Amino acid sequence: MTLTAERLDRVSPSQTIAITSKARAMKAAGKDVISLSAGEPDFDTPDNIKQAAVNAIMAGETRYTDVSGTRTLRQAAADYFRREHGLDYTVEQIVVSTGGKQVIFNAMLATINAGDEVIIPAPCWVSYPDIVSLADGKPVIVAAGPNQGFKITPEQLEAAITPRTRWLMLNNPSNPTGAAYSAAELKALAEVLLRHPDVWVFTDDIYEQLVYGGFKASTIAAVEPRLKDRTVTMNGCSKAWAMTGWRIGFAGAPLPLAKAMDKLQSQSTSNTSSVSQAAAVEALNGPQDSVAAMRVVYQRRRDLVVGMLNEAAGIHCPTPEGAFYVFPSLAGCIGKTSKGGTPIADDEAFVTALLEEEGVAAVHGSAFMFPGHMRISYATSDALLTEACTRIQRFCAGLK
Repeated sequence: MTLTAERLDRVSPSQTIAITSKARAMKAAGKDVISLSAGEPDFDTPDNIKQAAVNAIMAGETRYTDVSGTRTLRQAAADYFRREHGLDYTVEQIVVSTGGKQVIFNAMLATINAGDEVIIPAPCWVSYPDIVSLADGKPVIVAAGPNQGFKITPEQLEAAITPRTRWLMLNNPSNPTGAAYSAAELKALAEVLLRHPDVWVFTDDIYEQLVYGGFKASTIAAVEPRLKDRTVTMNGCSKAWAMTGWRIGFAGAPLPLAKAMDKLQSQSTSNTSSVSQAAAVEALNGPQDSVAAMRVVYQRRRDLVVGMLNEAAGIHCPTPEGAFYVFPSLAGCIGKTSKGGTPIADDEAFVTALLEEEGVAAVHGSAFMFPGHMRISYATSDALLTEACTRIQRFCAGLK
């Protein structure tokens, strides 16, 4: 008899976390490493949000809350959805969890039966397929390449739907590509979904505040209200408000599913931190100038990185609409040999050699179900980004 359950064999440890951990270990050993692998803002949490947490502690707000979050935070989340997208949710339709990942896990585990299918456009966040697999579902990966802006088409969606399809998983803007669907593109997908009334939609919009160049973020239940009764609209505080460690994700969902997610969470983690919830109320309801300021910096960094990567031999880097990632193609580098003698057989070999020879940590595209590329996070200083991209240019120039 083995120690671990068979279901655990279906999943792998997060490859983004693994690479970030390796980079940290190399830095701890005294090596000069620039990590562009973590999906985490380099900004500190804004002071007004931190002060709200301090105030909550001093006021004794340190006890259990309702499983789905305090009524104050759930109202703030409902107000956010109404303010940003005109979506109306009652407090009872809001579920607050320990980060967005738990929201996804709750929704999938509460609804998927063995063999149910979940359509996941790729490139995709590393955890989506594994969460589906843990819930006994079948991830159906639909490739959406750079020639279509890394976005699934209505024709692809139609072709992927079967009688076993339970969910379509959307991420808008996307991790790892930064690609974002316009309202018109979402409307076209919605037209397909309206023909398939048993298919639900889970939309992960956690990067929606980080869009650039005048792009307007949209969400599918607002674009097509007829889908609202079978859509989970997820968001959270980690990215836009630089609150990754506070662990706050939230979602609006049809009441029966919100209750099911609450039931599941009541037997796993129960409520998320009461102090984090108080901070999240301030994030959603308080001044938003810090978000606007971070957005300006991210756009400048995006443009810097795209420009420098497109000067690297063998790399082509599209300009993303949002998030804080770029996802360049390595097609012109694969099949060569690095200056240090490493054969670059694929994207994983590329990022491994780049880390070992130049001290730059990135994540290979195959971790996101889309080989031949790499993900770079530009959530770090301009100076470090400039140095990292200079090293990437040097590494590429040395390929033979």
